[in-house]
Amino acid sequence: MKSFLLGCVATVEKNRPYFAMLFIQFMYAGMALLSKAAISKGMSPYVFVVYRQAFASVALSPFAFFDSKQSAPLSCSLLCKLFLVSLVGLTASSNLYCVSINYTSATFAAAATNTVPAITFIMAALIRVESISIKRVHGLAKILGSVLSLAGAITFALVKGPSLGFMKWYPENQNHSSHLLTTVHSKVDIVRGSLMMLSANTAWSLWLILQGFVVKQYPAKFRLTAIQCLFSFMQSTVVAVAVERNNPSAWRLGWDIHLLSVAYCVRVYNLILHA
Repeated sequence: MKSFLLGCVATVEKNRPYFAMLFIQFMYAGMALLSKAAISKGMSPYVFVVYRQAFASVALSPFAFFDSKQSAPLSCSLLCKLFLVSLVGLTASSNLYCVSINYTSATFAAAATNTVPAITFIMAALIRVESISIKRVHGLAKILGSVLSLAGAITFALVKGPSLGFMKWYPENQNHSSHLLTTVHSKVDIVRGSLMMLSANTAWSLWLILQGFVVKQYPAKFRLTAIQCLFSFMQSTVVAVAVERNNPSAWRLGWDIHLLSVAYCVRVYNLILHA
C-alpha cells in the first residue's frame, strides 16, 4: 500500500503541469455553473463583472505587493498599454461571457472555453508569433486539434438536447421555469449567445497573446494582473452604471448564490495564477 501511494505521488509530481491543467478545467466548469446560476436568479451580468473584478483586485493586492520581480517602475506608456489590454482581455471578454451565458447553457460555456487554445493558436499564427509546420507531426497535430476544438464548440451551439432541469430546487427558478426555458432554448437566443461567447473567447485569446509582449517589458506578473483587474473594475463600473442606471437594486449583494459565485470566480483567478 505504501509503495502504491509513493508511486501515485511520483506520477503526480512527474505530470504536475497536466494535472494542474485538468484541475483548472474543473474549476472553469464550476465557474460556468455558478455564474449561470447567479445570472439566472436575477443578478445583472454587468454588475457581476464589476464585483468580480473588484474582489479580484483586493485578493491579488497582497501578492502584487510582495512580488519581487520588479525590474523598473511603471511608466505612463506601460500603464496606457495595460489599460487597453485590460479593456480587451478582461472587460470586454468578461462582459461578453456573462451576457452570453444568460442565452446559453453552463455546459456550452464550459465547453466553449476549450476553444481558447485553438483561437489563440490561429491568431498567433496570423500575426506570426506562432509558426506552423505542416511537414511535421506536431504542426499537423496543432492544426487538427484547433479544427476539432472549434467543431466541438459549434456542435454544442447548434445541437439542442433535452432539458436537464438544472437547479430547479431554487424557488425562483420554479416560479419562472417556463420563462427561463423559453429564453435559454429559443433558436435565436442560442445563436446570439454562442456568437457572443465565441467573441468573448476571441478577446480572451487576444489578451493571452498581448500578455507575452507586456510581460517582457515588465516581468512582475502579479503586479501586472492586479493592475489590469483594477483597470477592468473601473471600466466595468462605467459600463454597469450606464446599463443599470435605472435599476439601483441590481447592485444589491446578499448572502446568497450571487456572493458565492463572485467569491468562487475570484478564487479561480488566484488558482490559475499559482498554477
